[in-house]
Amino acid sequence: MTATLIGEPKQDPLHRKISLRLLPFLTLCYMFAFLDRINVGFAKLEMQSSLGLSDAAYGLGAGIFFLGYVLFEIPSNLRLPKIGARRTMVRIMVLWGLTSAAMIFVQGPISFYVLRFLLGVFEAGFAPGMVLYLTYWIPGARLGKTMAIVMAAGPLGGLLGGPVSTIAMTSLEGAYGLAGWQWMFIVEGLPCVLFGLFAWFWLTDRPEQANWLTGEEKAMLRAAIPGDSGHVETLRGLLNALADRRILGLGLSNLCVICGIYAVSFWLPSILKAAGLNDTRAIGWWSALPYIASLAAMYGLSVSSDRMGERRRHFALASLMGAVGLLVASRYASLFEIALPAVTIATAAMWAAYTVLWAIPGEYMGTEVAPGGIAVVNVLGVVGGFLSPVLMGLITSATGRVESGLLPMVGLMLLGAGVMLLNRFPGRGKQ
Repeated sequence: MTATLIGEPKQDPLHRKISLRLLPFLTLCYMFAFLDRINVGFAKLEMQSSLGLSDAAYGLGAGIFFLGYVLFEIPSNLRLPKIGARRTMVRIMVLWGLTSAAMIFVQGPISFYVLRFLLGVFEAGFAPGMVLYLTYWIPGARLGKTMAIVMAAGPLGGLLGGPVSTIAMTSLEGAYGLAGWQWMFIVEGLPCVLFGLFAWFWLTDRPEQANWLTGEEKAMLRAAIPGDSGHVETLRGLLNALADRRILGLGLSNLCVICGIYAVSFWLPSILKAAGLNDTRAIGWWSALPYIASLAAMYGLSVSSDRMGERRRHFALASLMGAVGLLVASRYASLFEIALPAVTIATAAMWAAYTVLWAIPGEYMGTEVAPGGIAVVNVLGVVGGFLSPVLMGLITSATGRVESGLLPMVGLMLLGAGVMLLNRFPGRGKQ
């Protein structure tokens, strides 16, 4: 009975209590994580000319973040159950905040690459660690909607990032001898250090340690999520994940959708500039529109996915819509009135697909496989985060047209949809 009650949206005070405690803070942290990844796209409007960076050098610097992320993500996620989510989150947020702010010291391509790589190293493990952490608290039947709330941090970061970044760049230009793009990194990096320190007091490693839950509530949670308090670090679990074709297929679909998401995230200001916008603040404000649409699409698709108990076709349909949007944006890149709606539709569809995808691991993976399995899926996606901006940068440098780089992303979105449709998962919510 308790498991049923905690899974019912209208009869679940415990779930609401847990959500109000954890989701606002984790969403805020993830929003800044996403913002600190992509704000270099706005800095590019000024930094590229002042530092003499080519489009290829910018693309490599944007993407090299994910190399550092890949190298340290699986070790971070495997150690989370052992050292605890609280210590993991504090370490990650404090170090990434300091590194993001240190971008003010970039003087050329080499220092740009080094700091972007270190940012990836220090942020490694945050997103999959957060997903794993939530499986300790949220029943599988509710993960779709929960992931929509937390993953909304990405579009929220894009929504606020455009105006905040460009306002900081234009309003603080020259203050204390720093360029506007340098102030942007300070304004958006240092708050993460404060969030990391706050996490030490706000988070608990597991539900049984939460003094804000009653004994009865802890018992209800154990009944609703049997075994989730027993995640353990095992090499066997990681090897099982690597040998599971469904997990690898899920990771490949994640790679494809991430390629599309970051193609837009890192290059949206340049796409808008190519469409005819030249004012920095105008670019910042218009860049918020695709992320507003993304928030609505993520919520709508995830609710539909939860109600129907189906993930794969929801993901595939959204991926196909993303491919169409990117194709239209590439074809009509110089027409602002067509390019912006097309990019908006593509961005909304890709973020919705990404959200539905992350509802699958918590339902499919067992307690032994989950730490390594979630990290494997995310690592494969992170490869897309490296591939996308580097490929965009090389194509843009070679053709002189930023929109040309969108065409490979169309193919990848179609591939991701096809792989997901062929990737059948046993049990509820994936058929």
